[in-house]
Amino acid sequence: MTEGADRAPAPGADAVADRVTAGVDAWLRWLPAWQPGTHRGRSRMCRRCTGSPLLVAAGIEGEVPHQVAHALTSRMQRIIDRLVDDYTERELPALHAELTGEQLWHTGGFEPGAGLDPEYDGLDLDPETEDGQPFLFTMAELAEQSKPEPPLPRPPLSREEKQRLRQEVEEAGRYADDVGQQLCFALAGHRPRIRAAVARFVEPQIRAMLDELSQHLEPPS
Repeated sequence: MTEGADRAPAPGADAVADRVTAGVDAWLRWLPAWQPGTHRGRSRMCRRCTGSPLLVAAGIEGEVPHQVAHALTSRMQRIIDRLVDDYTERELPALHAELTGEQLWHTGGFEPGAGLDPEYDGLDLDPETEDGQPFLFTMAELAEQSKPEPPLPRPPLSREEKQRLRQEVEEAGRYADDVGQQLCFALAGHRPRIRAAVARFVEPQIRAMLDELSQHLEPPS
């Protein structure tokens, strides 16, 4: 790719819409199984969900528990990532070679999050300890202990290679933005059934929790 080249178009709207429909369908199949406490949250702010335009497009920003929102944003983000990966492999050879090489240099070790469904993507894998008693081991500790030895330094890139890589990184970012915009438009079309599912499966459980909490907070008669 040369500097000043025309921007590659994002995939067709129909292709993105079909993937979004499949992702929303999968999320709707999962949602009835969700219950408060069955999916542990995270102790840190979730950068994927906080202020996410995906949740705005879905019409549930700030209105549902984090696990419910995270399950949807993770599925949608995987669609974006896959489309960008496919585009990079087809159109951005320098970036694709760099990413492939980086993966090869850092393979190995135990990855507790590998292969998990999108509903668990990015969530903390280890529960909180009870009564301050530590666990014999945690998933995070196992992953840290099994890390491979640091790789040898990679051969440096030439100035021309660095320039081309920067251009392709910028192009990949623009492509991801375009895909993200198309996905948000497609996701907004599913807003009615997303909100209806939340009203049916999530809100009653939240109300029940609040009712139970209010009963415990009432002073004794």
